[in-house]
Amino acid sequence: MLPDDLLLGVRKPGRYIGREWNVAQKDFSKAAVRFALCFPDLYEVGMSNLGLRIIYGLLNAMPDVCCERFFAPASDMEEALCSRGLELTSLESGQRLRDFDFIGFSLGYELNYTNVLNILEVGGVPLKASQRGHNFPLVIGGGPCVLNPEPLHDFFDLFLLGEAEEAVVEIIEVYAGVREEFKQGRLSKEELLLRLSAIEGVYVPSFYESSYDSEGRIRDFKVKVKQAPARVRKRFIKDLDKSYYPLEWLVPYIEVIHDRITLEIMRGCPNRCNFCQARAQYFPLRLKKLDNVLGLASSAYRSSGYEEISLGGLSVSDYPAIEELLGRMVCLFKEKGVSVSLPSIKPRMMVGNLSSLLATVKKTGLTFAPEAASEKLRRLLNKDFDNAEFLRSLEEAFKSGYRHVKLYFMTGLPQEEYPDLDAIVDLAMQVSGLRRKVAGGAAQVNISINTMIPKPQTPFQWVAMDGLEKIRGKQTYIRKKVRSPKLKLHFHNPQMSYLEGVFSRGDRRLSAVLLAAFQKGARFDGWDDYFVFERWLDVFKECNIEPDFYLRPRDKNEILPWDHLDVGIDKETLLRDALH
Repeated sequence: MLPDDLLLGVRKPGRYIGREWNVAQKDFSKAAVRFALCFPDLYEVGMSNLGLRIIYGLLNAMPDVCCERFFAPASDMEEALCSRGLELTSLESGQRLRDFDFIGFSLGYELNYTNVLNILEVGGVPLKASQRGHNFPLVIGGGPCVLNPEPLHDFFDLFLLGEAEEAVVEIIEVYAGVREEFKQGRLSKEELLLRLSAIEGVYVPSFYESSYDSEGRIRDFKVKVKQAPARVRKRFIKDLDKSYYPLEWLVPYIEVIHDRITLEIMRGCPNRCNFCQARAQYFPLRLKKLDNVLGLASSAYRSSGYEEISLGGLSVSDYPAIEELLGRMVCLFKEKGVSVSLPSIKPRMMVGNLSSLLATVKKTGLTFAPEAASEKLRRLLNKDFDNAEFLRSLEEAFKSGYRHVKLYFMTGLPQEEYPDLDAIVDLAMQVSGLRRKVAGGAAQVNISINTMIPKPQTPFQWVAMDGLEKIRGKQTYIRKKVRSPKLKLHFHNPQMSYLEGVFSRGDRRLSAVLLAAFQKGARFDGWDDYFVFERWLDVFKECNIEPDFYLRPRDKNEILPWDHLDVGIDKETLLRDALH
């Protein structure tokens, strides 16, 4: 464990001590397989991630497996460890990262990639997969970024495409059967990885190679190892009611970003928005049965005592029994003082009984995601959002006592023009003024505007992304249009959006860029306090890579870096949706 005097010298020592309520208590020395579960961001962010909690509980429920957690150390902790020659150790029992069999990373955000490298380095593990033999753990990545993991290919032994609950168990079972042979050097790493690659969803990047033409486009992507699959198929849980869910809800000692129970009620989405990568990650749509959801809610509450439960899913509005579920949850928890919250919802949810029902469970504010304010762009997005219905539902909500509304929009959409940007401000003003009509005072409207990133495995994967100059120009234009104090604007950092676009659409050549940026000090690139865009521009130049190349439109016949990954939605379907 980390020494007390070191912990007393850093901010928020609660990030590093473990020992939380409901923490797993496994004997590391007696485990047949040891799994280091890593989240490449601060503890407060990682402990808000439902996927991490599911894998942590699932693995520790296996009798011969010990799973312990690692999070990215904040800068003060990294400095303290380096000054004393210490390594980052696990929260549960203070084990070194290199002493595990697997190091598993949750990959949900491209700007966390340098933190992956930092965790490995501070943990005493070589960064490149080619430098790690049988004396080191296997490094595995999972999560949404695996829809295009190519910029990370140099650093990972294997990736898991899709949902992990079943596949990670199969991976561990295969590994456990040959662990001693591998650790003693009698089974080569390549042979072990070949056996693991036979598991559906497992992608071993070292088994493939790509070549490029004179313009930098991929000329060929081929299999180097005969037995490896030509295409890797995504894993998904067929029956969500039978999948693992953590009933012993782990309760941190410090406040985390989402300090509550997250109750997953569905995976997948019935909508087909052209920009949405999450649909590809969680396709197809699956629902949990209502009684199962209520039982899980009761168990998680009893084990934690949390006073808020958030219903999780890509589009909880589309859960068929959402009104009945909310009504029964209100009855279940009203005497306990537990509130129920929902993420962004559809306007039609707010009509009639549901409006007053939602007001009884949580009246702090409402969140909607029109994404675009003009009908032209919504048709292009294939976004189901009707302004008249939206305003009618808001009127009901304001009558029920709501005063704050949050709206999510995107800029940088195909065929976008300045009148489409004007429409964002106009709609927000309508929303604010509507409350004055029904409740005597204008509503506070928070407007969150992100730049659209044409993500892999979506119908927009072929379109261009706005460059920095366009992004900044549109943000400046909208700022000048907003004059009411009741409208508050928040824009995502344009340089961060730019870099996210490059890495989400990138190829294998970006591994060299990541490594060089990390060696120059890049950490926590998703945080304004740490992000240094000029450092990235210098590294791109040194590596002789033009980042704008990755933001260009792609030809329909071009080989894309992620074409060998099968998410269950074929290219023809994506193209058809894009042209719809």
